[in-house]
Amino acid sequence: MRRTILWLVVFFPLLATAQRQSDSITFLKLNGSISVAENGKATPVVTGESDFPGVKIVAGWFCRDIEMVSGQKPDYCQSELPAEKQLILIGTIGKNQWIDQLITDGKIDVSDLKGQWERSLTQVVENPFPGVEKALVLAGSDKRGTIYAMLNLSRAMGVSPWYWWADVPVEKHESVYVKAGRSVTESPKVKYRGLFLNDEEPALGSWVREKFGGFNSKFYSHLFELTLRLRGNFLWPAMWGKAFFDDDPENGVLADKLGIVMSTSHHEPMGRAQAEWHRYGSGPWDYNKNAEVLSDFWQKGMERNKNWETIVTVGMRGDGDEAMEEGTNIALLEKIVKDQRKIISKVTGKKAEETPQVWALYKEVQDYYDKGMRVPDDVTLLLCDDNWGNVRKLPDVNAPVRKGGYGMYYHVDYVGGPRSYKWINVSQIQRIWEQMNLTYSHGVDRIWVLNVGDLKPMEFPISFFLDMAWDPTAFDAQNLFQYTEEWCSEQFGEQYAADAARILNLYTKYNHRVTPELLDEKTFSLENYTEFESVRNDYRDLTLDALRIYNFLPNAYKDAFDQLVLFPTNATSNLYEMYYSVAKNHQLAAENKPEANDWADVVEACFVRDSLLTIHYNQQIAGGKWNHLMDQTRIGYTNWADPKTNIRPEVIQVEVPEVPNSELAFEEADGYVSIGAANYQKANGSDKIHWEVIPDLGKTGSAVTTFPQYAYPAKSDSVYLEYAIDFKSTGRFDVQVLVSPTLNFNANKGLRYAISIDGGAEQIVNFNGMYRGELGQWQAERIIGTTTQHEIPQAGLHRLRIRVLEPGIVLQKILIDTGGLKPSYLGAPQSKPIKF
Repeated sequence: MRRTILWLVVFFPLLATAQRQSDSITFLKLNGSISVAENGKATPVVTGESDFPGVKIVAGWFCRDIEMVSGQKPDYCQSELPAEKQLILIGTIGKNQWIDQLITDGKIDVSDLKGQWERSLTQVVENPFPGVEKALVLAGSDKRGTIYAMLNLSRAMGVSPWYWWADVPVEKHESVYVKAGRSVTESPKVKYRGLFLNDEEPALGSWVREKFGGFNSKFYSHLFELTLRLRGNFLWPAMWGKAFFDDDPENGVLADKLGIVMSTSHHEPMGRAQAEWHRYGSGPWDYNKNAEVLSDFWQKGMERNKNWETIVTVGMRGDGDEAMEEGTNIALLEKIVKDQRKIISKVTGKKAEETPQVWALYKEVQDYYDKGMRVPDDVTLLLCDDNWGNVRKLPDVNAPVRKGGYGMYYHVDYVGGPRSYKWINVSQIQRIWEQMNLTYSHGVDRIWVLNVGDLKPMEFPISFFLDMAWDPTAFDAQNLFQYTEEWCSEQFGEQYAADAARILNLYTKYNHRVTPELLDEKTFSLENYTEFESVRNDYRDLTLDALRIYNFLPNAYKDAFDQLVLFPTNATSNLYEMYYSVAKNHQLAAENKPEANDWADVVEACFVRDSLLTIHYNQQIAGGKWNHLMDQTRIGYTNWADPKTNIRPEVIQVEVPEVPNSELAFEEADGYVSIGAANYQKANGSDKIHWEVIPDLGKTGSAVTTFPQYAYPAKSDSVYLEYAIDFKSTGRFDVQVLVSPTLNFNANKGLRYAISIDGGAEQIVNFNGMYRGELGQWQAERIIGTTTQHEIPQAGLHRLRIRVLEPGIVLQKILIDTGGLKPSYLGAPQSKPIKF
């Protein structure tokens, strides 16, 4: 169980106060507190009939949240006060008769809310109305202020913004209370804060079509809810072949109800999607040649959206998110903006400056600005990063204040050069903070919009970006890891937060070094500083840590942890393993070493494992809820564009001529000879006894023994193995024979073998005839070793023969010390085989 269940009060550190109701929730009743739920009953929730429709919708979410936490669903009333002693009263100042009555009666003070942007009040009011002993007032200065008041409290009760989008469980509490007192959230420091769904094929698009039938209001309702729970208020919708306002007429209606400020991306002016031009436009996308048709097209967009809270994108780029033709006339672009503003004024019946507008200085458009192009002062200039998280341009801090202010369009996903990065999160919050803090310090505070691609698996940078957008001053270089821990605590519980945060912090650090799409066998050095092996091992260790936590987590948290921590760590670690193996394969193949083929097998295994991990994410996490969201390719890029399918890296197979046992020999080197017992040059049996290799038996390779195991060699039998050895040295050498720890099952007589060199005199060895305290060592080390000494009078080819005198002798390895054999538990690696 999470330790928070033992707390008297839920406290959130100073850093979190910009993101959550700070310390308002308690799970034990305190003096003056009001219950949200207790004794099996939830306190009724009340909104006013005349309040914003979106407030009423979110009040329904809030009631559901209370039920998720307490198990009790509150009654929800809109037209009258229920006859209850305690109430939760929700409303917007000036839109709710009961909130306004409390203001008139002096029971709540809203002087610090009136006229403010998105400000929220939480207050416990005693005796608010006749017959009502206590009310929890959740009020807003405007529609979103009221919405945030509810959702902030939900978050403080333990409902993560990611409860649906990442399957974060909600911890149950029998009773929930709000402490007595009054608190007001300050207005956000960035006015418009939101996301851009982009590059959404094949992953997000396939998932949406399968689950919702298209990018309709059923889908967007989930996205709007997430945005509001993260205290965002702005959206650029999906745009690859999609048209937000046209695909489902309810999309725009729902967005406006919920207070989501819609806009269109940098190349879709006047509220019209690029896809709409392809559906309804005629002639070229060229204002020089087709101004009348384009103007009519844009006017229809304004007429459709005129009554909704939107920010109108002005300007023009080439069709298909491309630059306009070479040498575009700046005067023409300024005329386009001027004409678009005339359309805005005509449709709205207001001065153009009364309708929020934005001009995105994306890619080549910034060049137009740098060369002197200007738009009216009330138009927000949306500056951009370079698509890789590096801010391109900031305003002069000494320049006059601009009425429309400045915004920033920032990326954690991108399609384009030098290589697309769409598959997994590669963005460190440290870099996001450093660049966005730089941005904010230069006065960019009107719009912050984040390109999040498919949305999943960018959950962590999305949370950070929107939390930072609310109050950039709450963050500094020293509390970023604290933020990561708090975020992990919110998703997985306090007990596992520190470990999860360390993994999350490190995997994004590792991915920020090089995106998976750019990673290949040449990225890191095999030769210098053991670099490639080190980074491969870093990821291996991180994945093992993630797997340990996953196995200890309560089952309810496993799906969330898998999505947010384990899968991205494990899947990227597998890529590092694959490309390291490619590098080793190429290196050894260049030296014509047979071991290259072993690394080729590892590459194949990793490539298959990548596909299995994809299946796991798509079809097994949360019962297949996220099918297709890992469809994005990541292996086999040759330029910026995605390959249609993952392509296994090329490996090189070294042709290894098969050496018959009759020609197999082993070469002395580094002062020793080591031979796996199964690699004999000759095996001699009898009419009743034969030798057989037992694959993988033993501490290193395979073992070899005689069969049938009941057959004892006769005195006339010569049942032996012979090994060919190319000696470089001469002298008297120790020969160790390592056998499996078979005991003297034959009435304690012991098991014997005879050993000789080049047909010379045999030495008889009984390796277990009598125990002298060795049994414990044999059992512990799972081996019995014996040593004999033999004379090698001259260099060259010699043959070592081991003749068995009893069955049950299982040979594992032969070691010959010619002056350089070093102690080791497994014995020296096998010597180089040669053909003679």
